Amino acid sequence: MATSKSTNAFLIDGDDGLTLVDVGGAKAVDLLLRTITESGRDPADLNRIVLTHAHPDHVQGAPALRERTGARVLIHAADASWLAAGRVPEDGRSSPAARRYDRLPAAHWTPFEPDATVEDGELIAGSGGLRVVHTPGHSPGHIALLHEPTRTVLVGDAVFHTGRLGYGPATFAADPAARATGAARIPPDVTAVGFGHGAPLSGAEVEAFRAFLAKQR
Repeated sequence: MATSKSTNAFLIDGDDGLTLVDVGGAKAVDLLLRTITESGRDPADLNRIVLTHAHPDHVQGAPALRERTGARVLIHAADASWLAAGRVPEDGRSSPAARRYDRLPAAHWTPFEPDATVEDGELIAGSGGLRVVHTPGHSPGHIALLHEPTRTVLVGDAVFHTGRLGYGPATFAADPAARATGAARIPPDVTAVGFGHGAPLSGAEVEAFRAFLAKQR
């Protein structure tokens, strides 16, 4: 796991190289490249970047990282057009305050097209066993990723762990009312949980996550 400010990214060693889940802001690129090198790998070993959703704190560094590594970028089809727009669209937030934030240059990124899109239930080839779980609410195309060999789930922003388990600010979600339904699609039989924001859970700590999911069902 690499952390840039308050956003987490996760590196997975797969069948054909490395897979990165989320990138972070533009300044995260150097940190991620350094993390890959310090792990004993070459940046060229990064085969793919899987984005849990198209918000600036998760995708802003993706164009530069792809350029420097040659990695392919994957995202759910429902968020793919946002990448090309270079920002979250007006209808991608639920509140006027968040829409004003999205007009700021700091909330934009270099427009780019994904190399491929993913769908609910898809097993991403070469990723070492990442299964796509569509969890809309925070954004229309938000996904969680279940690493089936270890039963580790990377939930992106479907669930936050910042002091406590929750959904984060409703202001920045596309459809706040849909977040519980989206989160309820995450499998509860997991051994570890990685969050886009907040510390991961493992071992006995995961029971709190299971209890949280149970309340959404």
